Parts: sequence; C-alpha cells; structure tokens
Amino acid sequence: MAKTLELIFETAGGKAVTLTVDEPRSDLTAQELFSGMQAIIDQSVFEISASPLASVKSARIVERNVVEYEA
Repeated sequence: MAKTLELIFETAGGKAVTLTVDEPRSDLTAQELFSGMQAIIDQSVFEISASPLASVKSARIVERNVVEYEA
C-alpha cells in the first residue's frame, strides 16, 4: 500500500497549495507535522505565483493500493 502525506497550505493570495511527501514516517505526530509546516512558512521556503505560503490549512495521509501488471 502506497502512502502519501499531503501538506495543505494557503498562500497570502488566498490560493490553496498542496505539497506531497511519499512514504512518510509511520510514527509522525500531529505536533511534529504542524510544527514542520509552520517552519516552512516562517522560513519562506516556497512562493507560488509571487505569493508566499501564509498559513497551514490541513494535512492528511492518503493510502492507496497499486496493482501493476506487466506485459
């Protein structure tokens, strides 16, 4: 089962932005998660269309099953 962590932010311009992390740690706590997201905002790591990330909107882990068939 493939897991993806989705970090959802809002820019200063009001646009929602999702950053994804493949195979996140299984022991990640909500406190670590939101502290890390706030650090991304505080350090101005990303800017989308000349608008910096302004606030944490939400986060979630998405699990999906992938079945590959070879020819």
